[in-house]
Amino acid sequence: MAGTQRSPYLMLANVLIPIATIVFATGFFPYKPFIAGLANFTEDGEQQPPAIFDKLIFMVVDSLRSDFVFSEPSGFSYVQSLIRSGDAIPFTGHATAPTITMPRVKAMTTGSVPSFLDVILNFAEADTSSTLADQDTWLLQLKKNKGGKLVFYGDDTWLKLFPNMFSRSDGTSSFFVSDFTEVDNNVTRHVPEELGNTDWNALIMHYLGLDHIGHKAGPKSPNMIPKQKEMDGIVEQIYHAMQTQHHLQSSLLVLLGDHGMNDGGGHGGSSAGETSPALVFMSPKLRRVGQLTTRDCPIPFREDFDFYGTVEQSDLAPTLAGLFGFPVPLNNLGVFIETFLPLWPNGKDRLQLLKQNARQMLSLVKETFRSEDFEPSTKRDNCNDMDSEGAELACLWKEAEASGDNERLVLSRREPHLEQAFAFKKFCKRTQEVMSSTASNYNLTRMGAGIVLCLIAVTASLLTLLDKRRGLSITDQLVFICVVVPYMALMFASSFVEEEQVFWYWISAGFIASLVSSTGIPPNLTGAAAGAALLLFHRIIQRWNQTGQKRAGAPDIVHDVLLPHPLLLWTLVLTTYGLVLTRLRVRPFRPNKRTTMESYLSMTAGLLSLVFKASFTAHDAPELLEGVTPGVLQIFMDFNLVVGARLVFGLVIFVLVLRLARNDHTLPNDLVHLVTIFLLTQSRAQNIPLFLLFELQAVCLSTLHLNPSQLSLTSILFSHTAFFALGNSNAISSVDLANAYNGVAGYNVVAVGVLVFLSNWTGPIWWTLSSLRLIKETMQARKEKDHSPGSPFQLYMPLHTVFVGCALVAVMVACTVLRTHLFIWTVFSPKYLFSMAWSCLFHLLITIGLSTVYQKIALRATR
Repeated sequence: MAGTQRSPYLMLANVLIPIATIVFATGFFPYKPFIAGLANFTEDGEQQPPAIFDKLIFMVVDSLRSDFVFSEPSGFSYVQSLIRSGDAIPFTGHATAPTITMPRVKAMTTGSVPSFLDVILNFAEADTSSTLADQDTWLLQLKKNKGGKLVFYGDDTWLKLFPNMFSRSDGTSSFFVSDFTEVDNNVTRHVPEELGNTDWNALIMHYLGLDHIGHKAGPKSPNMIPKQKEMDGIVEQIYHAMQTQHHLQSSLLVLLGDHGMNDGGGHGGSSAGETSPALVFMSPKLRRVGQLTTRDCPIPFREDFDFYGTVEQSDLAPTLAGLFGFPVPLNNLGVFIETFLPLWPNGKDRLQLLKQNARQMLSLVKETFRSEDFEPSTKRDNCNDMDSEGAELACLWKEAEASGDNERLVLSRREPHLEQAFAFKKFCKRTQEVMSSTASNYNLTRMGAGIVLCLIAVTASLLTLLDKRRGLSITDQLVFICVVVPYMALMFASSFVEEEQVFWYWISAGFIASLVSSTGIPPNLTGAAAGAALLLFHRIIQRWNQTGQKRAGAPDIVHDVLLPHPLLLWTLVLTTYGLVLTRLRVRPFRPNKRTTMESYLSMTAGLLSLVFKASFTAHDAPELLEGVTPGVLQIFMDFNLVVGARLVFGLVIFVLVLRLARNDHTLPNDLVHLVTIFLLTQSRAQNIPLFLLFELQAVCLSTLHLNPSQLSLTSILFSHTAFFALGNSNAISSVDLANAYNGVAGYNVVAVGVLVFLSNWTGPIWWTLSSLRLIKETMQARKEKDHSPGSPFQLYMPLHTVFVGCALVAVMVACTVLRTHLFIWTVFSPKYLFSMAWSCLFHLLITIGLSTVYQKIALRATR
């Protein structure tokens, strides 16, 4: 390879970048400490409040947003009837970010605040390091104190978190999002038998179908209401058994979501829809509590998704502890839900429940703050005046203890302990606020080491880039600086991180204008026309999918033009495929037998990809095939998606091998278009026409006769623009799993992981190859005009490496400086995860790896 690729500085930079990201991550994403062991009741001589229930049926419906149950339209008509009658007590359960299954299950079962590292572990299905086997949970307490059995059916995340916990279980993969039915039928088939069994004291179910529908087609999918009705029917079946079977007379049914979903059907971020799952407690025993307040249901939709009051998901742990008569788990930060206190007529029992909750939380406070805060001292009249949060909590605890001995605080004979109960509740609430927001135990040494390593990488890549022989003009240097410096500065502003797409849309538009001006002032007619077309296509591209936080769900081309008009959508899809096959020069009747076979195979791959996308759409969004004759639609429905995808992938690879063996001047172009067939297969149907616009932009760029440095900058800018135009953002919820199982029959962590990356980075991959194709054309022009020697690719990798290194440094420093910021776990941490993907996966595998292969092919083809 030419000089750039052999540069020791550039090699050093690209070795250090992944090392830096990993070193920083180990300091930024540590596990939170926890108290080991199992909680026991303290020997204080006070009688324990009696248990209200003896069996728990815990039904988790993944992504069950609050409005799905409480508002219209909703398929939960039976649950709504129980709410109206008072047999069900509804809440909105607040799920703190990250709104991903594993950390939410940890919060619900331990009452603690999980580490953000669980976002990464959530996708590693084979991981066992995140087990809760050594942590105190209500599952372990139920099993120990009741001497019964726990049974589980559903999302196998529970089996990973609780190994050897369940007497009977049947797990299903939570990531096989193409399955709407079997994944739930596998749970439901066990329900009748378990309702008849008497040996368990906790039946846990975790349904996944509703979440999969959201990922595939969003919350307004036509499959959503039928799935809700299915879940409602299961609730009705269980509740009928609770009413009629003697061994279930003292059972509590809890229906809840582990998290909600946003308007795009995803989750992982901190939007109102993602953090607001439904939470409903159901039992005939709750009627005396439920009838204290009349509740209408359904009720009008609320944009904040706050229905019937909000409780923290961590509040489940102490509430279940009280209702079932076991100690509060040691690491709990939840507060007993006071709505259930009237179930205990005796005021002393109510006080005891809150006191036990407060004592458990006090042990965590003492582990976190200075012990001297809790030594006997003069109590201040106002705990808010304390000089530290630890001192404030110590003051509130002393105030709560003292209130029980102060006869002046007894409010009535009927509730002699009301004031002390209020004081303990105040202590618990404030402790929950303080401890939940306490900064993680960052390892600043490792974080600093990661930043230093990345700075060395940036310096090494700059040494390569600033080599005088590289030919980077002053103008190109200024343009590059105008991209890098503002981008680095914006990484310190949470709002800009959330709306990063705006930066790329604006900076790319300005760059296009600068390209036109480089053709001359005033620009020639061809340059002006190409620039105008580029800006027009750019404008259409940026309006294709609205993304980010503020504009998510706003009108865009996909939702307001294409989806309501399927004929237009498929016309554009067919045009895109036709252009790709035309670009491949598919002429099946050429005289050369070898090229004829390649043409046939290329055409077959393209047509199979098109049929696959139509069949995929028929399964996931049949409304987009409205007007298709029943016979044709049935063909699409019967098409085997797994086999179809494998055939497409296999044919693309096979033709690539044939083309590599028959190396000629057309190979570099054919390589781009063959990969495009794969990228179209890995894209949502409504995004496929974007590649038509990308190709038209590339044609416009070719008419401007840009130099290699300008094309390298174009690759950076247009790759990021394409990433966001496809609907991605810096939120975990924007990770698209819709095409992660193309050709995969079951969960395979490697295959699914690769497909998740490729399907979310299809746009940037296309622009990487297309910019290299344009540089290759520059190479041919150079050779024909006998310009100065040197590889036109020499600037490509140094420019990309400098940008990646600078961007990574900015995000690392921002995460370090703003580690106590309110949005550190909802904005900056997800951004760092995406930065890791850009630098370690896209940059190393695509920019460096794939580009190296392409450059070798291009150089060999021009000799």
